Amino acid sequence: MKVGDLFIDEGEIVENFVRSSGPGGQNVNKVASAVELRFDARRSPSLPNDVAARLIKLAGARATQDGMIVIFAQRHATQPRNREDARERLVALIAKAQERPKPRLATRPTHAARARRLDEKSRRGAVKALRRRTTGAD
Repeated sequence: MKVGDLFIDEGEIVENFVRSSGPGGQNVNKVASAVELRFDARRSPSLPNDVAARLIKLAGARATQDGMIVIFAQRHATQPRNREDARERLVALIAKAQERPKPRLATRPTHAARARRLDEKSRRGAVKALRRRTTGAD
């Protein structure tokens, strides 16, 4: 399976077919149309370490403790369409994980921005000072 400039061997993907709770009519109790796709991102020789780490982070709850990505597809009534859907979702996840995050450049607030902030702080302080009770001879 080709994902961007990576090639993932079909042997690295494990698919289990189970009964679906989704569409399928009377067949839903007889046919295993849902697909549970498993891909071991941490031990995959096809993925560079940085891509595997980003993939596990992106997968969130779909990733197990040991780096296994589990995708469950049951949107469609037929097994081949669910299988295709699960694979497309895996490809999309891997493609997104391949994008390197843009490094953050440290910046400083401008002199004018600092002045505006201090001016706003003093204005707020003045408003709050007017709300205070004055202690005087009544």
